[in-house]
Amino acid sequence: MTDHVHHGHVFHLTGSPLITESIGALVSIPDGALVIGGDGRIKYCGERDGVPAEYADAVRHEHRDAYLIPGFVDTHIHYPQTFAGDSYGGGQLLEWLDHCIFPSEARFADPGFARTAAREFTRRRTAAGTTAMMAFGSAFPHAQDALFTETLAAGLRIVSGRGIQTVGGGSARPLLTSEEDAIRLTREEIDRWHAADTADPATSLVHVAIVPRFSLSVTPETLRNLGELYDEYRDRGVYVHTHLNENNRPGTGEIDTTRALYQVESYLDTYDGRFLPGSRVGGKSLLGRRTILAHAVHCRDDELARMAETGTSIAHCPISQLFLGSGTMPWKRTVAAGVNLSAGTDFGGGDEWLIPRVLGDAFKQHISEPGDAGVSLHPAEMLFLGTLGGARALDMEERFGNLDAGKEADFLVVRPDEALQARLDNAVRSDDPDLARDQTLFTLLMGIRESSIAEVYVQGRRVRVG
Repeated sequence: MTDHVHHGHVFHLTGSPLITESIGALVSIPDGALVIGGDGRIKYCGERDGVPAEYADAVRHEHRDAYLIPGFVDTHIHYPQTFAGDSYGGGQLLEWLDHCIFPSEARFADPGFARTAAREFTRRRTAAGTTAMMAFGSAFPHAQDALFTETLAAGLRIVSGRGIQTVGGGSARPLLTSEEDAIRLTREEIDRWHAADTADPATSLVHVAIVPRFSLSVTPETLRNLGELYDEYRDRGVYVHTHLNENNRPGTGEIDTTRALYQVESYLDTYDGRFLPGSRVGGKSLLGRRTILAHAVHCRDDELARMAETGTSIAHCPISQLFLGSGTMPWKRTVAAGVNLSAGTDFGGGDEWLIPRVLGDAFKQHISEPGDAGVSLHPAEMLFLGTLGGARALDMEERFGNLDAGKEADFLVVRPDEALQARLDNAVRSDDPDLARDQTLFTLLMGIRESSIAEVYVQGRRVRVG
């Protein structure tokens, strides 16, 4: 088994910091080296002249004027919306779902169309440098089979699960199942695909999630049954993924409609086993360390506290929040609550595949929050959102998310395109070395486009998708 040494400018967050500690964890090594063992793990990350002598005969890769950074982690993206980006629905979330998204997702009933989408989805995520993701899945089992098959063929990481809907009208009807089939199909997907490549969730590339679309697409019976199913499979490393507190248009928006329908105190209660009127307990909780809730734009303080208490993570999706007029997740209040944050493109509510575009919009949104709520995100916090925070949300931080020795080697070679290189070469830099470092990382994260993603590696293997 051959060892490899990659040389370039290394940027990553070392150790296991909280997002509030990410500045102190930021590592920049302009003349860096990344040693990858034949087992696909990182053996050394540091200065070029510090590479251990035992790797003197390793295969050398000189990435001149390029950057070595951890692979991006997308914790909320919609596979059955592969071709639905930039869809115009004449309204906000609920109108957009009815007019654009449900009809788009219904097309996945055609196995040929689903295979085409799975190939395109895998190609696009690779081009964007997304090495790991939580993907909201299709309602149709054959479409999920295509997604997992393409992912394994490419050698990428994924957590996904079929989108579960048991109620809905109009354009949603092709996506609905009975209560019984919702559980049966989910169980079959777990048994077929969870850790299918290695039979061990601790080493596998593919994992399955239980994915109720959102509370308005299921019933208390569905939530009770899913809670029982999750309780059965939780110890096997199965995930939960859904939406929370995305759109707050008064009276007719997602949050008010959910609370009125379930007669609960908070939206989060419906996922926490408290989905009966008055937020009475009706079943087992879906919250936990392997649960990721997308958006969380309009959370109450008690909801944030409960997520922090249970280890539940938020997938922050500023691009789709802009696209659908959903508002801005309050950064300071959410971070202060202690909830882990990660980044989600939310394609096709979002219209970008690139995690750096998510990070850029996060910076712009949060510096624009009114009054004392506004904050200028540090580049290290942005890097955390797009890499280590995502690995933590997937409960796989011990495997990837940074370039520490011992981790599986998920990394990107970023070779700036002409426009980005010109900015990096000619921008004014501070005399203070730490600030100059931060300025370079900020320009890099804000300026990366697909044309700059030169090489993508997972477990030390270069990913190529035809």
